[in-house]
Amino acid sequence: MSTQADEPAADHGSIASTSGLGVLATLRRGLQVSPEMLDGALLTLLLAVVAACGRVVVPLAVQQTIDTGILADGGVDSRRVVWLVAGAAVLLLAAGLSSTLVNVRLFRATEAGLASLRVQAFRHVHDLSVLSQSTERRGSLVSRVTSDVDTISLFVQWGGILLLVSVLQLAAATVLMAVFSWQLTLVVWACYVPLFFLLGPAQRRVSVAYTAVRAKVGAMLGAVSEAVVGAETIRAYGVARRTERRIDAAIEDHRRAAVRAQKLVSVVFSSGVLVSNLVLGVVVVVGAFLGVGGGLTIGQLVAFLFLVQVFTQPVQMATEILNELQNAVAGWRRVLAVLETPVLVADRGASGTTTPRGPAAVELSGVAFAYPGGPDVLHDVDLSLPARTRVAVVGATGSGKTTLAKLVTRLMDPTRGRVLLDGVDLRDVPAGNLRERVVMVPQEGFLFDGTLAENIAYGHRGSDPSGEPSHDPRTAGMLADALRDLGLEDWVADLPDGLDTQVGQRGEALSTGERQLVAVARAYLASADLLVLDEATSAVDPAAEVRLARALDSLTHGRSTITIAHRMSTAEAADLVVVMDQGRVVEVGSHAELVARGGVYAGMHGAWVAQAH
Repeated sequence: MSTQADEPAADHGSIASTSGLGVLATLRRGLQVSPEMLDGALLTLLLAVVAACGRVVVPLAVQQTIDTGILADGGVDSRRVVWLVAGAAVLLLAAGLSSTLVNVRLFRATEAGLASLRVQAFRHVHDLSVLSQSTERRGSLVSRVTSDVDTISLFVQWGGILLLVSVLQLAAATVLMAVFSWQLTLVVWACYVPLFFLLGPAQRRVSVAYTAVRAKVGAMLGAVSEAVVGAETIRAYGVARRTERRIDAAIEDHRRAAVRAQKLVSVVFSSGVLVSNLVLGVVVVVGAFLGVGGGLTIGQLVAFLFLVQVFTQPVQMATEILNELQNAVAGWRRVLAVLETPVLVADRGASGTTTPRGPAAVELSGVAFAYPGGPDVLHDVDLSLPARTRVAVVGATGSGKTTLAKLVTRLMDPTRGRVLLDGVDLRDVPAGNLRERVVMVPQEGFLFDGTLAENIAYGHRGSDPSGEPSHDPRTAGMLADALRDLGLEDWVADLPDGLDTQVGQRGEALSTGERQLVAVARAYLASADLLVLDEATSAVDPAAEVRLARALDSLTHGRSTITIAHRMSTAEAADLVVVMDQGRVVEVGSHAELVARGGVYAGMHGAWVAQAH
């Protein structure tokens, strides 16, 4: 038994639009989540130092060539000039090779880290409860695992390299400039210090702007994917223009946000260019005076001007780096927001209580449930459902039938109370064990793009649907047995390619009834101890209804079943009928007992009989 069973459940977590971490905290957290990015970081840093030092080879070679070669005391020393040029070429080659290795190593490490991030985010999305998932549109949620991670990839593999080399380049240039003239070095830094102070506030504004851009990207993808999935409905109701306006609005919102962010970046970039040009002018003027006074040689002044270019290049590139950094941080925050969303339906794993396979009994004790921000939709439900019993749950729309089914299959946890499987709280049952024993057959099963055989085989835990199970003799044999037992052999035989028939995306090549037959066959292969069914026979044609009813009868025979009944004929055939009204269980008994009692169920049944005749 669970010791936490009588404690109130935590509030249902929703997926935040973005993490609240700052820039540095986001980067630290991101590296903690994807430590693969730091693999071999020390060697990569050493290679980056060599690459950065290569940027100051040319200014140093120029100074030495002018002062000790061309302007040598005894005249031009050609031999020294050749050696200096050759030495510079060798050093530049080494620096270039180091830069290439830095790129390759960073690319490998970041791809490994980002692959890990995608896997973690995707796995976490699947671990979240259906309530958490429903707080965000599917397209926007997918964008967090795809396009948002791509922004991180772009920065780390381009901006990250530039950032690393640029910082080292600034340091190397500063040291060498100070060797030539500490006075000019102070002049250069004095020109840039105000700009550095302005970058902090500018960075924060750009960060906010790019966070908005990433949110608009998610909204745009959500609108587009929704329109693609719902294309048939859009055409059927003639609302193409309305949908087009909605998508246009989402695209326009993204455009405005992107332009706003880019304007901020452009202002910072212009400031950097302005200061860089100012620095060059100041250095020429002050350097000329120092040269006249004997403080600088011609070679040192020329080399210093080269070094100023080496120094100003990273500052000018800082705008682009800042651009990609803020875009990446915004994307990273959105991915981290997914990972930070608590898993409310937590899996106890190995520490849980594994229940043995066999006839399943279900008990609900003091169960209450409320959707986020709303009142209770289930109130103090106490219910005992014996093993091998066919249970029909009936009630008006909104009475709590579907919520009850989701709690029994643990798609959600109760706000209060316990749901027990063979006396064990579902919160204590490992997820793998629970999914082996309890299977829900939805009103319309989701079909994946592939063959009929592949889709049915999803119900068999030992098969690999991506491996074309219809051509595996063992899997093919199981499928044939299942179809025979369910009485579906003639249906499959009438399909164009039998089990190899392509079902299309979301099963669009099949009718509603045929998709439900696939769901039933899947559930049969799952061989669960408890089946929870959302009856869907009312949505199919009469011929398909007969076939589906026969298949369901074979599926449920000898098993514990809970059926959300939309037709009173289902309740008539059940061993036990549970009547729900406004979130409460108001009657429990057999069909005959409840009709004889003359209560809520008798009224519902009488109205159905009168309508049928």
